Amino acid sequence: MAAVGEKKMGWMDLFRVARPEVAALHKTWTAFFLTFFVWFNMAPLATTIARAASLTEAQLKLLAICNVALTVPARIFIGMASDRFGPRRTFAMLMILSAIPCLAFAIGSSYTQLLISRLVLSSVGAGFVIGIHMTSLWFKPKDIGFAEGVEAGLGNWGSSIAAMTLPSLALGLFGGANGWRYSIALSAVVMALYGVYYWFGITDGPAESAHRRPRKAAAIEVSSWGDLGSAILWTVPIMGVLAILVWRVSGMGFMGTKAALVAYGVIAVGVVYQMVQLLRVNVPILRKGVPADDRYRFTDVACLCSTYVANFGAELAVVSMLPAFFEKTFHMSPQWAGLIGAQFAFLNFFSRALGGYVSDRMTSRRKNLLVYMAGIAASFVLMGFINSAWPVALAVFATWICAMFVTGGCGATFAMIPLVKRRITGQVAGYAGAWGNVGATVFLTVYTFVSDSQFFFVLGGTALVSFVFCVLSLKEPKGAFAETYQLSSVDREIELGQAA
Repeated sequence: MAAVGEKKMGWMDLFRVARPEVAALHKTWTAFFLTFFVWFNMAPLATTIARAASLTEAQLKLLAICNVALTVPARIFIGMASDRFGPRRTFAMLMILSAIPCLAFAIGSSYTQLLISRLVLSSVGAGFVIGIHMTSLWFKPKDIGFAEGVEAGLGNWGSSIAAMTLPSLALGLFGGANGWRYSIALSAVVMALYGVYYWFGITDGPAESAHRRPRKAAAIEVSSWGDLGSAILWTVPIMGVLAILVWRVSGMGFMGTKAALVAYGVIAVGVVYQMVQLLRVNVPILRKGVPADDRYRFTDVACLCSTYVANFGAELAVVSMLPAFFEKTFHMSPQWAGLIGAQFAFLNFFSRALGGYVSDRMTSRRKNLLVYMAGIAASFVLMGFINSAWPVALAVFATWICAMFVTGGCGATFAMIPLVKRRITGQVAGYAGAWGNVGATVFLTVYTFVSDSQFFFVLGGTALVSFVFCVLSLKEPKGAFAETYQLSSVDREIELGQAA
């Protein structure tokens, strides 16, 4: 633990851009911001696009599904790439290459082209994982919570700023029937140019030795045979959740029975491939034996995946239904309902950063996360009781409290993720990030079968299950408040090999 009274990073430090780590933080959240801006550049223009391209409501919904379809598996594979090639190269290439499908969407002349380009573009949502990895390379364990919270909080604003600015660009600055095309294309060009800048404008940590590649990047390394079983169990849903999307698409009539069966087969092959990779990477390692100082508990990864389901997964789901909930419950205008619903996204910077800030200053990062998870469970249960008899101000206040716990819980989760195992931070972040999207997909599917109140109770119950799981299984990471990250004997061997 850090020495008593030792100065830790605070809010005012964000303005000290002459410090290399602060400059790297700002460069990285900007990259994350742009990927989320591009990822969500369709939603605020959805009705405009539908009118211009003569799309039906069902076709528009299918585009929305495709916009998140590949994000889940992409976060795993991008996490592996970040560990293998370094976050600088991976982030830069993601931004540059993702501009291609974004431009293809902007010039799309057929529904098929719009659909395929949006499906491919959904991978840009994996930029979140790389930002977490890069930030962990620049900041010491004692400051990692606040730094990760700021990076993720400001980056998540990309979706909100896209919602606020793109309609004005499309309808005001550009105007005309093709205004939406110009605004979306512009976002792609800006992201690609920043990707080029990021390649040359940052390094993987303050020193070359900060980034240590894993022994194998094809699958996450584990430390015991039991952990291998757990890794398999927690990996299957990452590809398997795509089956829910296929079910929804086929149920909407856009995919025939034969095509759905083919899609299910491809998903099954993907799941089997992931299992094979886990075995191929880890069986030789486990047979040889993992040194005691290099072991970690995959159970901790599983716990953090569960918390991210209950906070970020719930956030994505609630943001999708909250405006409609307030509009129906209190008979308010769509504009006012939209403003209330937007608070979940707008609180991201402050409350995510606060979750990490508090984590850095408590005596236990684990206890901080547990407090947030208990708060999420209680606040969602409270929201389940909201009805038309409530004063609107009280309902808004309850929603604000819930948003503070939910988004702050994201910050508390990622205050711990870089401390699980240094050299596989990208993959650990990839697992947690992917499970957040798994949770959102499952939650939104459940939402189609339950009432609004029941939905809030489902979210609260999920958070409670995660809380109990973490109470029983999550351990405080070693060196959680240290000045430097602890190196194992394997880390030193890898470092010597890289130097050679």
